[in-house]
Amino acid sequence: MVRKLLAGTGVVLVLAGCGGVGGGDNGAAVTLTSMGFGLGDEIATTRADLAGKAIAPATVKIGGGAFDAQQFLAAVASHTPPDLVYLDRQLLGTYAARGTLEPLTDCIAKQHIDVGQYRPAALKEVTLDGKVYGLPESYDNRVLLINDSAVEAGGLRPQDVTTTDRAKLATTARTLTARTAGGLSRIGFDPKIPEFLPLWAKANGVQMLSDDGRTAHLDDPRLAEVLTYTKSLIDAQGGWSTVKAFRDSFDFFGEKNPFKQQQLASTLMDDWYLNVLANYSPDVRLSAAPFTGPSGAPVDWVTGSAWVIPAASTHKDQACTWIKTMTDAPSWVAAAKARAEKRKAAGKAFTGVYTGNRVADQEIFGRLVQLKDRPAFDAAVQTVLRAQETAFTMPASPAGSEFKTAWQNAVNRVLSGEQQPADALRQAQQEAQRALDAAVAHR
Repeated sequence: MVRKLLAGTGVVLVLAGCGGVGGGDNGAAVTLTSMGFGLGDEIATTRADLAGKAIAPATVKIGGGAFDAQQFLAAVASHTPPDLVYLDRQLLGTYAARGTLEPLTDCIAKQHIDVGQYRPAALKEVTLDGKVYGLPESYDNRVLLINDSAVEAGGLRPQDVTTTDRAKLATTARTLTARTAGGLSRIGFDPKIPEFLPLWAKANGVQMLSDDGRTAHLDDPRLAEVLTYTKSLIDAQGGWSTVKAFRDSFDFFGEKNPFKQQQLASTLMDDWYLNVLANYSPDVRLSAAPFTGPSGAPVDWVTGSAWVIPAASTHKDQACTWIKTMTDAPSWVAAAKARAEKRKAAGKAFTGVYTGNRVADQEIFGRLVQLKDRPAFDAAVQTVLRAQETAFTMPASPAGSEFKTAWQNAVNRVLSGEQQPADALRQAQQEAQRALDAAVAHR
């Protein structure tokens, strides 16, 4: 759940260490500024403490809040950029192509950073034109989560929920949807669009963006087909306005979460939600399965966040030390250990932390995650780990931000009834390709 909690609100902390090796400025007691990162839980604070010690006597001012593109570009334009930025890896290419991010070639060499520790898919997302611009942090996998109790209340078995057979899934979604006099009371199956359109696209044989990140494939008829299908699932459960309003009412991150409240029978979801359920609803009955396409082959779309250094940062050596420490294996293991101990003290399960660091994950899931007394969560975690074997990412792109905006806006126009899928995606193709061509031309 760290990726959600990191977007803290109103928190301003200065982290300092009591030792370690600082970078530039001869280790002077400078203060670095950051953007996009907050100290929401022990996963963040444990690693930030270690990173603070590594750059001492320098310190980092952490203000919380999610990455704000306008704020970042305004800071760059006024020559007052932050020293550290934490952002969505899908957006990184846009800022790298504009020259606002520092290539990490020197950082990696000076700090002897072993890039082999990072998962290849995550590293691919932060690499543009052969240059690494960020160090990967989180690693979000997407799987099918099933609320066993809600499914059985709807007269079906958990194994009846499958994404392979689309006709069956449509029937299952309708069967599991529940309504009361007040309206929708249970979503049968949430396809998670627009967010997870790339997952549906890949399963339908569509690569939305070329490997070099320069050519959009949003007008592929197979993409329109799968968008039509996923919208039909939502329409069968009451329509977008009804489903969205009900979904927005969920207490997703609390004790009254939609699994506990039987408001959600099945959904596509990020792996971190297992951590939420283990914390707030440890006795919930759940199942997990890989997302599968019509052929039955599993598909896992992964992405996450990354640490980057603005090109105009004045403290690049310390910033490099910070991001190295935040993302290296020992720091992740220390943070996971802190989480595991906290959960154990509370009598709750620790379901692991999925990171962009494969070395860290080997230790976390090989030693710290012990779920034999929680078989449902144990099985779900194993499903996620297996899903990683079929992981794919969206390539880094010089117009990654614009590309994402184009396809998400297209889906929203379809969901709102403004356009038909094929028309919306043709418009998105034009918008995305225009942005991609312009970005390439200006490199």
